[in-house]
Amino acid sequence: MKKMFMTLAACTVFALSACGGGGGESGDSADNGNTENAGGSVDAEAARSAYDQNCLQCHGQNLEGKNGPALAGRDLSQDHVLSMIQNGGAGMPDGLVSGEKAENLAAWVANQ
Repeated sequence: MKKMFMTLAACTVFALSACGGGGGESGDSADNGNTENAGGSVDAEAARSAYDQNCLQCHGQNLEGKNGPALAGRDLSQDHVLSMIQNGGAGMPDGLVSGEKAENLAAWVANQ
């Protein structure tokens, strides 16, 4: 229960301090196909699975934002997203996903 409260609090703070206006297109922007990024191709299925397990609670089913900011339709760099996943900041907890899973997730989110 404490961990869930801390995650919720972190996502709320992140939403309030890091949200830069978002405004994206409505609807399901999740891409289930493989896409290219600077480091190669993205395993969209694995990224979506990692997102659903670690990010959905704060960023919403369709990356529309919930307790955390919207991620869909924003111009987020892969490096910025990876840094947030690995290091946290602005209320987001660090280390929710690590290694290659974090890199794949960051590339996927940056392409949404």
